[in-house]
Amino acid sequence: MFGNWVKTSILMAAIVALFGAIGAMLGGAAGMLIALLVGGAMNVWAYWNSADMVLRMYNAQEVDESSAPHFYKTIRELAGRAGLPMPRVYLIDEAQPNAFATGRNPEHAAVAATTGILQMLSERELRGVMAHELAHVRHRDILTSTISATMAGAISMLANFAVFFGGRDGEGRPANPLAGILIAILAPLAASLIQMAISRAREFEADRGGAEICGDPQALAAALDKIHRYSRGLPLAPAEAHPETAQMMIINPLSGEGLQSLFSTHPPTEQRIARLLAMGHGFA
Repeated sequence: MFGNWVKTSILMAAIVALFGAIGAMLGGAAGMLIALLVGGAMNVWAYWNSADMVLRMYNAQEVDESSAPHFYKTIRELAGRAGLPMPRVYLIDEAQPNAFATGRNPEHAAVAATTGILQMLSERELRGVMAHELAHVRHRDILTSTISATMAGAISMLANFAVFFGGRDGEGRPANPLAGILIAILAPLAASLIQMAISRAREFEADRGGAEICGDPQALAAALDKIHRYSRGLPLAPAEAHPETAQMMIINPLSGEGLQSLFSTHPPTEQRIARLLAMGHGFA
């Protein structure tokens, strides 16, 4: 676990450094300083506001024991098993089966699921999915994921500025216009690679943690198989509009192929299922 945090810290530093490097190419030393200051300010802002921002993006509606009694009780029981405070609970009115967790720490966490996943999964499978999300909360993955998503989106925006406004060299002179085009192409790809590296290891860890919380690795494995198969034909509009948030979902919600699938922030579902099934004998 400690090694995973060191790796994540290095990768988070890399995404901030990339932000500063683009600023330097756009405006020299002053541009780099401004970009790093903006990046730091964005991280502070994301720390306090990222959860509500993401929930608004998905038009998530908070529920309680009166409005969604069975789902709410399931979360309460799993949170107790995980030794976590009760998170806020949300539903998203979307057909695609999916779920995510967000919040800056376990005391300010929220879990959200689509109405599609509640309709598609059995009670046992749903417990496995929500245990996975609570494992993200327990591992404090959710803040890291949201900040990296915020920074990746900002890098893409900054790269687009490079196309329209060009850049500056170290002495403040206008840079080659081709440099701006290269930044616009390569910077978002680099940010995606960093996001992918941050997210993939954490998904495996959340699968393991979720299996331990619910005590049923096979249930989570069965749920992942179902979600993987059914989500492909059902677009999730908020994720398509904000692809930087895709890494937060239990299964990649994006419908794109090609480069989008090559830079997926999720490990192959088959590998995740195989690892969970291999855990199964320990829970017999």
